[in-house]
Amino acid sequence: MSANTRRRPADDSDLPPGLGKADPPADGSRGKDSTTADSTPAVEASERRVRRFWSTRRVPAALVALLAAAATGLLLYDVVSVRAGRSAMRWRRRLAEELATRPLDDVWMIVGAAVAMALGLWLFLLAVTPGLRRLLPMRQPAGSPGKGEVRAGLDRRAAGLVLRDRAVRVPGVQSAQVAVGRRKVKARARAHFRDLEEVRADLDATLGEAVTFLGLARQPTLTVRVRRPKKG
Repeated sequence: MSANTRRRPADDSDLPPGLGKADPPADGSRGKDSTTADSTPAVEASERRVRRFWSTRRVPAALVALLAAAATGLLLYDVVSVRAGRSAMRWRRRLAEELATRPLDDVWMIVGAAVAMALGLWLFLLAVTPGLRRLLPMRQPAGSPGKGEVRAGLDRRAAGLVLRDRAVRVPGVQSAQVAVGRRKVKARARAHFRDLEEVRADLDATLGEAVTFLGLARQPTLTVRVRRPKKG
């Protein structure tokens, strides 16, 4: 998912807690040390292995169940009819004849086997993979009550919007695009003034801090690219 935007005036009203400007400490000390101290445990906690959310996959399960029930019911009805003295259905007689006479190297036999294998592989992948790739698991603070009972997740689209809003607040950034993946965050920005290296350094620092404050269980790798807007 890529988010596109234009630069707008700075406003912290749409930022979640922890992503806006920090209030100055009452004792007059600098807030940078406290921010670093708070973010260090978060980075360490993000290295722990966290299970992804598993999709229930109701639609594929319902389709397979309905098809299996329909085929089984039709076959059972035909078998009962034959046992009762009636003739078998035409489709079953034709199927039995084709299976008995058609060679294995026939085109339709190969195509049918390939389709059946593809469907089986698809169902197997659905059974062993979590799914829900758009939902990123969030970390849970160590020592919190009910750990493991309640889990939180963040949509990749929402994470991209938050990071995009932080990117356009960097001085010199005209527009930004942010793509959030499970392992990587790719940010592309256009700078209409200031040196590109300075803008890139500020973006890297700002987005790196924002990614940490997202609270993801697995810290993604950040990649930042800055270029000048096209003329004309």
